[in-house]
Amino acid sequence: MHQIGKARTVLSIFPKFNVVPPGVNESVYFPYTRIEDRVQGDRDRPGELLFTLEDPEQVFGKLDDPQKRPLFSMARLDRIKNLTGLAELFGKSQELQEKCNLILVAGKLRVEETEDYEEAEEIKKLYAIIDQYNLHGKIRWLGVRLSKSLSGEIYRVIADAQGIFVQPALFEAFGLTILEAMITGIPTFGTQFGGPLEIIQDGVNWFYINPTNNQETAKKILDFLSKCEHNPNYWYEISTRGIDRVYSTYTWKIHTTKLLTLARTYGFWNYSSKENREDMLRYIESLFYLIYKPRAKALLAEHANR
Repeated sequence: MHQIGKARTVLSIFPKFNVVPPGVNESVYFPYTRIEDRVQGDRDRPGELLFTLEDPEQVFGKLDDPQKRPLFSMARLDRIKNLTGLAELFGKSQELQEKCNLILVAGKLRVEETEDYEEAEEIKKLYAIIDQYNLHGKIRWLGVRLSKSLSGEIYRVIADAQGIFVQPALFEAFGLTILEAMITGIPTFGTQFGGPLEIIQDGVNWFYINPTNNQETAKKILDFLSKCEHNPNYWYEISTRGIDRVYSTYTWKIHTTKLLTLARTYGFWNYSSKENREDMLRYIESLFYLIYKPRAKALLAEHANR
């Protein structure tokens, strides 16, 4: 009985938190269908960069068939982001290679460009995977730092080509790139480990993947591609649901509104606790004697009778 009481006391002192998920900046990241908000020149440059530009300072890899559906990802070359894992998954699946090109935006192309040991190792690993699985002609690796506006248009150009976005991180605290991809209209596959679990409605507007299981992940992507081939509207259906999901829950406006609401709530209670300390204590005392103490007695009696 003493241990039960002790456990309840410990539980009662844990603080409660309100978590406000990040929002996506919809002035930069918006659906590819909003043609009126897209500048033609801004569309041409990302398209060239993604598919055809031959510039060894910025891009590694020339595509044999730039018209294939793009399998796209964008992240730092960190082990936890697992872009090399995505490249290996692609290399092991001949069927994926037949249907898609792999396009990565990954920051740097050369080891000598970084002082970060982990990033250098991932760069070397990515080159090794490309050679091991002979991915030449099937992969584009962009070693560029994108401005926010160019980043937004990169997503939209991928959506124009009816591409898909894959976020293969071994763990993701939240997954802002997922929101960016979804709001622009790209059907998205994201890690089941971490924050994306909060965003995803699996099979409805997005898809879970297990980044440690290449075979299962490849099958999930191929199943989606097969549905797109049999039903030309399927890509658009998932695209639209993803857009709706972000606009209903994860925009910057929603984020700031929630923060301000919480700030006003906490501000009210801070004010109340300072100005009406006696009234507050009386209220808490009433709760204790009317609700919590009788409930505690009933639980202790129930335990004693067992």
